[in-house]
Amino acid sequence: MPDQQPITPDHSTRSWLDRLWSSIADHGRKFVTLPNDNLPSRQRAELLADALLGGRGEASGAALAAALLGALRGLTPADRTGFLEFLANSFEPDHAQLAAAASAYLANPGATTATALADAAEPPRQELLRRMNMAPGGTAALIELRMAVLAELRTSPELAPLDSDLRHLFASWFNRGFLELRRIDWRTPAFVLEKLITYEAVHEIAGWDDLRRRLAPDRRCFAFFHPALPDEPLIFVEVALVRGLAEAIAPLLAPSPDELSGDGALHDAAAGADTAIFYSISNCQEGLRGISFGNFLIKQVVAELQAELPRLKRFSTLSPVPGLRRAILTWLDLPQTTPLLTAEERDTLHRATATTPPDDATLLKTTLESGPWWTQQPLATALRPALLRLAAQYLTGAFRTQSIRQDPVARFHLGNGARLERINWLGNTAKRGMTESFGIMVNYLYDPEAIEARHEAFLRDGTVARSTAVDQLMVLPGQSWLTRRKKTPIAADS
Repeated sequence: MPDQQPITPDHSTRSWLDRLWSSIADHGRKFVTLPNDNLPSRQRAELLADALLGGRGEASGAALAAALLGALRGLTPADRTGFLEFLANSFEPDHAQLAAAASAYLANPGATTATALADAAEPPRQELLRRMNMAPGGTAALIELRMAVLAELRTSPELAPLDSDLRHLFASWFNRGFLELRRIDWRTPAFVLEKLITYEAVHEIAGWDDLRRRLAPDRRCFAFFHPALPDEPLIFVEVALVRGLAEAIAPLLAPSPDELSGDGALHDAAAGADTAIFYSISNCQEGLRGISFGNFLIKQVVAELQAELPRLKRFSTLSPVPGLRRAILTWLDLPQTTPLLTAEERDTLHRATATTPPDDATLLKTTLESGPWWTQQPLATALRPALLRLAAQYLTGAFRTQSIRQDPVARFHLGNGARLERINWLGNTAKRGMTESFGIMVNYLYDPEAIEARHEAFLRDGTVARSTAVDQLMVLPGQSWLTRRKKTPIAADS
């Protein structure tokens, strides 16, 4: 642990909203009769849910909501699953009212009948969830509730209506207007810094010393917070201030040299940087999966950095490609109608592997699965052109099928208005990097002037903005990349 570990301030971390609802709930207990504590836990929780939805007063509602959340905390896993099914299967819209409202709208389309139809279509379950949110800690409890739903959704698809309602409400409650961007540094309270160590999902933070390096003067870290969760980061981004595009993760994560321990040289490095590299973006709340914060976060961080460091000219990521290995191996199992290798590439691989498989796909797959090929220079050199070509084709959608979906990180950045700028060979040779993507990493470039246009083009028709360098990687040597560019339905720019 470093000599100066952050100190946790002595203050309550509860939001003012929680304190307000606690006061109201305490006052409201005198107005409600709670179900008997001796009832089975799940039955008591269901009775509290019915009572909460049927109540009218805010004080009594807050008291019932607090009692309901307390009951949920005491449920066994089996009872919790049963309660989730109860929420998903109950509290549906009144079918007769909905049918009548739909008929009225069809007979007389207009704002009034449309509003009445929308009101009739909303499940009472959404109002129940809103009232549960009145309890102290209600927002955090509902996020935890959705996390439980997501964990069971694959095996219990009947929970889908509950998930849909939670996602709908969270999209409203966690919109950009409620979010606060904060810079995280060594002066940030320790209980928040500890959460960064816990939540880092891309490149593990190995304790306080590692965290200190990531918060050094030539680094930046920003996070979004919500008033209902004042000390719980929703998403955070780690940034390195460097010269030029970074092509490998190890130098960015490496400890600073001993001679820089005084931090002065690191300050100079930040002042002389021309590029901000977003090298890790982590969503912190599993229960908010599918609620997008990334586009807001990146655009606002770019604005913050531009204001602080006007010399910064480029804003780029150094990103993993978590779906690449699976996609390539799946693609190589499919029938191939065109050569995957040039004659020279094929001969080089034959010599490096001392094998002669019957076709290009078998040769590539056998070699890629043969062990730590990246530690053997001749083998790595022989694989490089084909693997970079396959990566470029995968990232631009050239061989997407029902079983090969778009890479999730690519979808995130392209959907947020970035350009696929460069594909980096062996950018991450750590175990996870090799397991997920054969070590390949990617630079996505954020041009503040083009973010909105690229975001709209991607959402409209799947346009993948990409550099000429990526285009050139996509074709066999000797084939015109301009020809390939015309044939592909996915647009590119230079």
